Amino acid sequence: MVGIIGGSGFYSLLDDAKDVAIETPYGAPSAPLALGTVRGVPVAFLPRHGVHHEFPPHAINYRANLWALREVGATWVIAACASGSLQAGVHVGDFVVCDQYVDRTSGRRDTFFDGPEAIHVSAAEPFSPVLRSELVRGCRDLAIPVHDGGTVVVIQGPRFSTRAESRWFGAMGWDVINMTAYPEAHLARELCLCYANISLVTDYDVGLEGMPHVPSVSADEVAAVFARNNARLRDLLYRVIPDIPDEPDPHCVGALDGARI
Repeated sequence: MVGIIGGSGFYSLLDDAKDVAIETPYGAPSAPLALGTVRGVPVAFLPRHGVHHEFPPHAINYRANLWALREVGATWVIAACASGSLQAGVHVGDFVVCDQYVDRTSGRRDTFFDGPEAIHVSAAEPFSPVLRSELVRGCRDLAIPVHDGGTVVVIQGPRFSTRAESRWFGAMGWDVINMTAYPEAHLARELCLCYANISLVTDYDVGLEGMPHVPSVSADEVAAVFARNNARLRDLLYRVIPDIPDEPDPHCVGALDGARI
């Protein structure tokens, strides 16, 4: 089964689905899971922010979301995020299949391992290389502008960045910015799920150095661009899901190897 986590503006995927309410040891997920199929492949869809976008980034129950997907049998997870560009070469409308993240959040419940065992899961390669490769290939097949790799810096939200923060993030060489890729990515890794992030570029954050004409980001702009990207994202998922391997990525299933002390 493939789990799909939808971000801002992407609240549904399956036309003929059954909603299933899942209770987890960490509480309820953001919404009931919609279970259906995509070209014969079982799929579980979950809107990260809730059906009516009622959960801001810092209030999402990330642990319950990932646990619920695993509970219904998902072994692969594709997660889409609305993101701002931090680099002039990353354009509005581009898809970035990230290979690294930088965590700038605070206070989020970001592990399933609260003791008494000491378990330290490596985050050196936080995303599934196999799933990333499938997504990049799917974008290229559909002529969707895509960046193979990139670093997403994840901020706490719900506020957007100051100009000083955005300049700092860009100067560090980070490519895109959003509010939800962490702790979601690491929690998936702790559950040995094969997870990949697609950052859908909706804006240029607060503007880019050397591009003074670029306006600051607004919530309305993000929603409008994400809505235009929905059709391409849906096409990508329908293209990629049937080609995802039956066997999971060894990089993910072995995430806990050597992690216990």
